[in-house]
Amino acid sequence: MQLLPDLESGGVERGTLEVGAFLSAHGHRSLVVSAGGRMVPRLVREGSRHVVLPVGEKNPLVLRAFSRLRNLIIEEQVDILHLRSRVPGWLALAVVKSLPARQRPRVVTTFHGFYSSRRFSTVMVRGDRVIAISRFIADHLRQVYRLPREKIRVIHRGYDAEVFDPDSVDPSRVSALKKQWGIDPGQGPVVMLGGRITRWKGGEYFLDALAEIRDLPWTAVCVGDLAENPDFSAFLRFKTHRLGLEDRVIFPGHCEDMPAAFLACDLAVSASTHPEAFGRVAVEAQAMGRPVAATAHGGSLETVVHGQTGWLFPPNDARAFARTLALGLSDADRRREMGENARLWVRDRFTSRIMCEKTLAVYEEVLGEREV
Repeated sequence: MQLLPDLESGGVERGTLEVGAFLSAHGHRSLVVSAGGRMVPRLVREGSRHVVLPVGEKNPLVLRAFSRLRNLIIEEQVDILHLRSRVPGWLALAVVKSLPARQRPRVVTTFHGFYSSRRFSTVMVRGDRVIAISRFIADHLRQVYRLPREKIRVIHRGYDAEVFDPDSVDPSRVSALKKQWGIDPGQGPVVMLGGRITRWKGGEYFLDALAEIRDLPWTAVCVGDLAENPDFSAFLRFKTHRLGLEDRVIFPGHCEDMPAAFLACDLAVSASTHPEAFGRVAVEAQAMGRPVAATAHGGSLETVVHGQTGWLFPPNDARAFARTLALGLSDADRRREMGENARLWVRDRFTSRIMCEKTLAVYEEVLGEREV
């Protein structure tokens, strides 16, 4: 049983679906409890059962789910309880403590990133095993929460190798996207910043670096939902105008076809100003055969190999960022070589299948301890 607040969208939610589908395909029962959302139909199609409970309510109303969750665990004879969020985590641990010892499932938690309240977040280190989505997060767990090394299992997040496969993308999808975005092939290589339009994803930082290399031929694309953060989106557009880059920087908004988007660019960028816990965009770009220019901190230190699959540059240094972009945009042969290296690198380490296999191994490990 996996618990999380809802199944609307996001990396945690996608990981939940991927683990559920893998379990179902390998003869296990997969049960997911959440308040529901747009991803539920896919979850069910792929073999999991979904139960609607308000386990993510951040108010006393969450207690209404206590009895129903308790009964569900007993009736379904749940072996593993996988907690992916703090509010459902506290509720679930209270339920587990209320059960007789012989009916208690083993508890696994996944620590997905940095949480705002350290005390409230301690629930995420109370599993029999704690999955960290990168070595960077594992270090955080040991240093901040004093979690023993033997309780931590590092399982990097994964990308869908069937979706993010250059050979499976019809060239017409790429051409249509370039036409929709208004990319002129005669304007030089395309560099793309993908992700949420938020300040910490480095959009402002990206524009500063582009201004430093305005004399080079290039087109830049900032992909992301502009409506999610309209004030900051407006600020980025204003800054683009102020820097005189409005004819060279495109803000196309949300993109449904990210595999084609990566193929439409020549160089992908991950410019987060704060360390990424993992950084899925960098991995997906590499899977599509595109080298990545990434800030040298957090998960990027594990997913991008400097000089082989991309380039790493110091945080908060726009000039170093600009030099990296200039290097990446100036040599097409080098980009192709690094792109092929990148594709092989992530294929062997960061697929969703690898993530699911390692997660199942953790489940089997803690079940083995219960039997002993």
